[in-house]
Amino acid sequence: MAEPNWRNRTLFHGDNLPFLRGLNSATVDLIATDPPFNKGRDFHATPDSLAAGARFQDRWRWADDVEGAWIDQIQDDWPAVWEVIDAARAAWGDDMAAFLCFIAVRLIEMRRVLKPTGSLYLHCDPTASHYLKTLLDAVFGRRNFRNEIVWSYGLGGSSRRYYSRKHDVLLFYVRGSDYTFNKPLVPATSARLRGQLKGATDVWEIPTINNMAHERTGYPTQKPLPLYERIVSASSNPGDVVLDPFAGCATTPIAAERLGRQWLAMDIWEGAYGTVRQRLADRRQLLTDADPQIHYVTEPPARTDQGEAAVPFLQVTERYAEPDGPRMSRADMLAFLLQQHGSQCQGCDRTFDDPRYLELDHNTPRSDGGLNHITNRILLCGPCNRLKSNQYTLSGLRRQNQRLGYMRDAMG
Repeated sequence: MAEPNWRNRTLFHGDNLPFLRGLNSATVDLIATDPPFNKGRDFHATPDSLAAGARFQDRWRWADDVEGAWIDQIQDDWPAVWEVIDAARAAWGDDMAAFLCFIAVRLIEMRRVLKPTGSLYLHCDPTASHYLKTLLDAVFGRRNFRNEIVWSYGLGGSSRRYYSRKHDVLLFYVRGSDYTFNKPLVPATSARLRGQLKGATDVWEIPTINNMAHERTGYPTQKPLPLYERIVSASSNPGDVVLDPFAGCATTPIAAERLGRQWLAMDIWEGAYGTVRQRLADRRQLLTDADPQIHYVTEPPARTDQGEAAVPFLQVTERYAEPDGPRMSRADMLAFLLQQHGSQCQGCDRTFDDPRYLELDHNTPRSDGGLNHITNRILLCGPCNRLKSNQYTLSGLRRQNQRLGYMRDAMG
């Protein structure tokens, strides 16, 4: 297992994707985070608060917010993730698909940096929780889903047109079957008490932060400290490493610090560093270290492990180095192969008048260590691509097509 290439109490300032990609693999015990979830509106902190000036836009547009490199990575290495995004695009629209692309490339890296015993808690609300659940199934594997935790807070207004919305959701996934879990205990003498009994279930009744609370910073989506202390207590041990890639006003780092865990956080907001320092100073008497020193970092760390890209959980151990030289985009590869082979499927030998019927795939599947390089690329029609999946090489696909009578010469 690789050594960490960062220091305890590090706050990375900027877009979290380069920072996540810079962390060594398998160095984090717990990720607890509250990302955007496509609510379709802007969030602003109160002007007179500790978090004054904090704002973020939770709106997504396919043309504006999706990078081609994200699509390439997902389609090349994580086809199941792409199917989730494509389905969301059909069911909801481009904005949800754009949001899921943004989250997917980050979840892929989060899985990579977790230790085999690590866990992830993703905070969301019903706006996108069902899409995020499916996305997490595709990234972590559905068997590694543990709970959909309901955080019931019970405050706020009501509606005459629908049931009052009084809860958020925490999606709890693990990296593998051997993971840390410290189940909250309910004393036998009080097991019948409803409040305590619920504290051991997947429904957590924790009030939101009231307007007069000392804990309140004014950050627009601040969550109560007891909520994240419960997460940190349940899925890590003292000395473990806790990561929050969307740290906001630093509730996860504060919870980790108070419970004697190491932590690192990431956020693009300019005021994140000052806020975490102030919150730690305000609660110094409750900390295990009376004067914690925070490391403020603006450049991604250099990886000191083997530096391999995040790959699906079915990936075999053996990997091969990519050839040197410029890397072609998917569009470049598609154009090159059309020039070489014309509009012919290399799996069944059929020729198509419209090249849009052809899809780019790998000869040797990525799950078997195949290179993400033009020398390992082929063009297949949709039925051949689905039949091939990640099970066959091109020669194996052609043999299977021949056996099933799907080759052009067999079908006429």
